[in-house]
Amino acid sequence: MSREQPFAYQVVYRYLLQWLDSVASDQEQRLPSLRELAQRLKVSLSTTKYAYALLEDEGRICSRPRQGYFTRVRGPAPLTETGPALLDNLYAQARQPGRLALCSDAPAMLLSLEHPLLMTERELARQYPRNQAPLYQPLGEQELRSELARRYTRSTCDYWQADQVYLGADLRSVLEVSLQALDLAGNVALVESPCSWAVLRQLRAARLRIIELPLNAAGRFDLQQLQDLLRQQPVRVAVLSSTVNIPHGSLMPAADKQQLCQWFTERGVWLLENDSYGPFSFVPDAARYRDFADPERLLVFACLDKVIGAEAPFSYVLSRSLGPQLQRQFLERSFRLSPIRQKAVARLFSSGRIDQHLLKLRGMLQQRMGQLHRLLDEQAGAQLHASLPAGGATLWVEARRPVAMARVYEQLLAQGIVIAPGAIFSQQGLWQHHLRLSYTLDWSKDIAAALRQLAQAVAQAS
Repeated sequence: MSREQPFAYQVVYRYLLQWLDSVASDQEQRLPSLRELAQRLKVSLSTTKYAYALLEDEGRICSRPRQGYFTRVRGPAPLTETGPALLDNLYAQARQPGRLALCSDAPAMLLSLEHPLLMTERELARQYPRNQAPLYQPLGEQELRSELARRYTRSTCDYWQADQVYLGADLRSVLEVSLQALDLAGNVALVESPCSWAVLRQLRAARLRIIELPLNAAGRFDLQQLQDLLRQQPVRVAVLSSTVNIPHGSLMPAADKQQLCQWFTERGVWLLENDSYGPFSFVPDAARYRDFADPERLLVFACLDKVIGAEAPFSYVLSRSLGPQLQRQFLERSFRLSPIRQKAVARLFSSGRIDQHLLKLRGMLQQRMGQLHRLLDEQAGAQLHASLPAGGATLWVEARRPVAMARVYEQLLAQGIVIAPGAIFSQQGLWQHHLRLSYTLDWSKDIAAALRQLAQAVAQAS
């Protein structure tokens, strides 16, 4: 977390860390409610919500419906475990002071829009006095919903309307609500592999049986294997990246995407397109699944913090045919998102500020990508190999000889370095010899030395 720019959520986060350190670690404790803490620290409800979400992602706390947040009592676990235990440990370690985290996937860390966002919010706050502020809208602020619908509209035949856009607090909750609206518990979900750990967690929480289809080195599926799988398994939903396959970093050919969508349509498979990294494709006008999908069985979801920064944690989902189910789920969830901040985000869209920002950010990402790729080749080329990605904020790295990256992760922790082993991007034990490295990291540190340490740990573990 940045020490130079202490935003409100960081202050709340640090306050909660101190609170957690002061309570008994061997007994469960109830945390202050979101509203209580917001009033105590004089911050917005969305700010406290984001700070709590960070701690929940780290495994420090857990939430219970209608009860609140509680400390998580955990005994020490071996670092070489895989699955959720490894993931929880990784994100807790990455946020420890003094760690060099090589595992982030936040493009806005290189260039954020948080300052323009907060300035716009302050201007709007003067226009909308607190006693006349618009009421919370459970489906999202109309102005922002309209702007998102406009951005996804391509033509008079391929267009979206504001009432087909639904806003939530973060990506996890929006994906959770969307899966509840689909009501597919007990069915089969198909995902690309490696797959976002956040997606895998929500699919498991929705009680879906997950089938992973590995991407090859070129970023393509074995189409014959996929066709056989669709014939043999009752797949009801597929969750796929819109443009660049994240975290793999590859770009699937448009013809393959069109073929997949044709098979999905023939079998009535719902498509959930993850567009969180759609704006970060380095290939102009890259094909998306939604260009070919059945619009009646399509949901598109994404988050705004990847583009804007942590002060805009909102996520959204678009659907043309699932309106009543999504409305019911969002009304029951009752997200209380700051109307003024949503309006501020909408103004950044309507003014063209976000488009200018993305153009500059993509250039910075490509520059840092090349820099990290060269350093990796120079410092660890004998042990590791990575292809240049087609977008995003990370390199997908493979060991040249078999090596348990979970063991490498453990060795590097002792040296203050945190990596993301490939095992966290699979629930079936795939990608044990891979890791994800970020180029949105603290470049003021000696990255070359860190990569040399990584190479030594790989050599020892192999």
